Amino acid sequence: MRISSLAAVILAGVLLVAAGCGQKAESTLDRVERTKVLRIGTDATYPPFETVNTATGRPEGFDIDLVEAICARQGWRAEIIVTPFDGIVPGLTGEKYDLIISAFTITPERAGAVLFSDPYYDAGQSIAVPLEETTIKTLADLTGKKVGVQLGTTGERLASSLPGVEVISFENIGSAFIDMENGRLDAVLNDLPTSTKLIGTRGRAMIVAQGLSDEKYGMAVRPADTTLIEAVNQALQEFKESGLIEQLQAKWF
Repeated sequence: MRISSLAAVILAGVLLVAAGCGQKAESTLDRVERTKVLRIGTDATYPPFETVNTATGRPEGFDIDLVEAICARQGWRAEIIVTPFDGIVPGLTGEKYDLIISAFTITPERAGAVLFSDPYYDAGQSIAVPLEETTIKTLADLTGKKVGVQLGTTGERLASSLPGVEVISFENIGSAFIDMENGRLDAVLNDLPTSTKLIGTRGRAMIVAQGLSDEKYGMAVRPADTTLIEAVNQALQEFKESGLIEQLQAKWF
């Protein structure tokens, strides 16, 4: 049967679309296996989990070592993409990267937007104050005080729930400690491991309360990426059994 050139083009297009409909879309894990690259989003301002080494300019920390160990196990290269914490979930859903690891607390609210891995670290909120402070010992003592937190964190949420507290949010939690040292804040409410690390480095504050919340850190992927998170969970289980996670904790904490 003879057909016109236009009809031939239309028919070819229809056949191409039909053929494409029969193809399975490439999953994130398929792409990662094909390219051997996992793109990882992190806010590298949160030692000892993730921070930028000033000598090398490269991110380092407990989280970085952990995710790089996962990639090494899978035969992938870890491409670390540094991003502000308050935009870390939009960056994931916008496909800027494939996985979040950033001292990222597992919460029901976040679980509505991302798919979490199994927990890999137990953490909790703490109160840090200047060395000369004597009146702040509990959350109730923060009433009427200026309290620094990191933007978009569970610490910010906890502080905002307290009556009579003036909450001041920072993109970088280190900036909150600097403001507290300079008398512009009365306290900092933040995850205990990072506050302890910063105090150990700066030496101008102290922890007066800890264990103020039950929090666990997890990695996160897009909700559809179930096969990717399964691979991550398998690696985490192996690392827990082998003692690697304990080794990394001993290195960084």
